[in-house]
Amino acid sequence: MRKIIYLNFLLLILLTTTGKLGFSQTDTTVLIYDTTDYINNMIPTSKVDSLKKNTMSLLFIGDIMGHGPQIRSAYDAKTKTYDYDTVFSYLKNIMSEPDFTIANLEVTLAGPVYKGYPQFSSPDALAEAGKNAGIDLFVTANNHCVDRRLQGLNRTIDVLDTLHILHTGTFKNKEARDISNLIILEKDSIKIGILNYTYGTNGIPVPKPSVVNVIDTAVIHADIDSSKKNSLDKLIIVLHFGSEYQSHPNKAQTDLVSYLFEKGADIIIGSHPHVIQKMMYLPGNDSIKEHFVAYSLGNFVSNQRKTRTDGGVMTRIVLKKENDKTFIDTSNYILTWVYKKPRTNGLYYYFILPAAEYENKKSFFKNPTDYEKMKLYIKNSRTLLNKENLKVTEFIKSVN
Repeated sequence: MRKIIYLNFLLLILLTTTGKLGFSQTDTTVLIYDTTDYINNMIPTSKVDSLKKNTMSLLFIGDIMGHGPQIRSAYDAKTKTYDYDTVFSYLKNIMSEPDFTIANLEVTLAGPVYKGYPQFSSPDALAEAGKNAGIDLFVTANNHCVDRRLQGLNRTIDVLDTLHILHTGTFKNKEARDISNLIILEKDSIKIGILNYTYGTNGIPVPKPSVVNVIDTAVIHADIDSSKKNSLDKLIIVLHFGSEYQSHPNKAQTDLVSYLFEKGADIIIGSHPHVIQKMMYLPGNDSIKEHFVAYSLGNFVSNQRKTRTDGGVMTRIVLKKENDKTFIDTSNYILTWVYKKPRTNGLYYYFILPAAEYENKKSFFKNPTDYEKMKLYIKNSRTLLNKENLKVTEFIKSVN
């Protein structure tokens, strides 16, 4: 179902005095109410009818990157604007279906000059296209968040506020962090919280007075304890951690996950390695809480083309509440692959594909080599995840 998000009275829309209209995220509680109250008639009746009470569906997607070839290919010389909508077009129905879709924005929106690696700044249109496709929340604490120093960090926040996209992980100052560090999402009787941290910022000092949530067990422990006053049903922590291009979590990752579960986290979602790593659902019982971890979701979109870096996974989790107890009802994943289709003059179309839906559609691909590369990605991913996942299986859409 396509969600309708109403910000409650704590999330005020403010006009800034920066010379243009802007918005300020001044608190972090978001409610979803019955969409029949929505007067603009933008929701198909069939989707309204499919709403389920006392459930919350979540979709987590991996690294949204902005390398140079992506930026150049998104530029329209006729209109002198950038457009990324087609990038997400093959997944829009999947991304817009859950109640909340959360993504890792691994670029800054620092304005021109737009560049990719090593110090990223992508056009605002990238975030706008993500929102158009269904993304509700960007986590922004990652090793590239201060690539463009204070101006880049602050402008990224301003752009996301202007687009009405929730965010956490980076903040203009300590006061802003105190207010909006914990994102609270609510639907029906279910309330969850989201926190976000990164291992570092590529050695670039965090410019004052801004704050970046850097992984520090004492700080995270304090944030977990602070979140308990909100009576959350589940606490989700999104971590930017691990070793790049390694398909298996390292000891630092597994140790940190165990520690955070012990301190009160319920679900942990990882990013940074740019390849996928295992996912585990750990059932609970009367004395032990259930837990879920996805160590790395890989690349959602990028220009990286080496083996295993050319795709990622989307993790789907459905929470359900019965008898005042909230639990993970289902958890699975969808393989995605970035189809880099040649155009002219060294430009490309970048399409993120739901891989399983196209693994038997060879004629869809202009170049048979691309089809074989996607098939290899699917094979490698399934070999890894079928062996190492625990109670998290692939979701494959049935074809009638």
